[in-house]
Amino acid sequence: MNRQDLAFLFPGQGSQAVGMLAGFGANRAVAEAVAAASGAIGLDIAGLVAEGPAETLNLTVNTQPVMLACAVGFFQAYRAAGGPMPSAMAGHSLGEYSALVAAGALPLSEAASLVRFRAEAMQQAVPVGQGGMAAVLGLASQKVEEVCRGLSRPQAVVEAVNFNAPDQTVIAGHLAAVEAACGALKAAGAKRALMLPVSAPFHSSLLAPAAQALSDRLAQVVFSQVQVPVWHNLNAQPCGDAPAIRQALAAQAKSPVLWTQTIEGLAKVGISTFVECGPGKVLAGLVKRISPEARVLNIFDQASLDACREALQ
Repeated sequence: MNRQDLAFLFPGQGSQAVGMLAGFGANRAVAEAVAAASGAIGLDIAGLVAEGPAETLNLTVNTQPVMLACAVGFFQAYRAAGGPMPSAMAGHSLGEYSALVAAGALPLSEAASLVRFRAEAMQQAVPVGQGGMAAVLGLASQKVEEVCRGLSRPQAVVEAVNFNAPDQTVIAGHLAAVEAACGALKAAGAKRALMLPVSAPFHSSLLAPAAQALSDRLAQVVFSQVQVPVWHNLNAQPCGDAPAIRQALAAQAKSPVLWTQTIEGLAKVGISTFVECGPGKVLAGLVKRISPEARVLNIFDQASLDACREALQ
């Protein structure tokens, strides 16, 4: 039975760290998920997470399937421990794939191959060194959009791409344009505008070739009916049928992540408890900034899983 006030959230790229599985010890559900993803892509995920090096873990083609395997494994451990099924799910960027696996839309092994393809397509769309991203803090997202629209040109694209919280927006585009926008945004009142250590301008219109490649690849994927609604980054709405999921996942690569709107929408339909399921605590912090009255829990190791289960009783 679903718990009607509960939503699970799955993090994206950037929350990975060497050793992030250690807190689960020999948890069988986590180990099985990691093994399934490892077999699908021919990568020793458990070894990479345990031993690194961080540089290899942080390669986009590795990070995406590794984060997927960990997040899904943590969810399966929660369910194996008797945790109630949530009534909704969402994931930030890559995390949307974790949400779809947890919701029963596709097997983990299929998703692992898919996100590795996604990582390769996103990296190939813009050569390393030509694109960039920056986090803008302390300025309303509408103002960030306005400044970027005023600066962006066909050969110097800069766009607002992640609406993470009302006062935290990520911009992306051509490297020089993003750097110039940082200065303009500070002049417009931003407290900080920080370049991010990423290898491509994710979720910007420059990723259109990746979106097309993903669309072609997704046409080959068989999706099952989701067991609970998954809210998508593309439109901050749930969609359940396979064509809609394919369209949302393909467009997501070149479209903004509407995270603020997603959390606000979930709150409006009665979600009052959010559980971030996966390494790190980034999404928990964002939820608190978007919906301060919400209860926020985390599952990132065995102790936090046990605490979450107790809190949800």
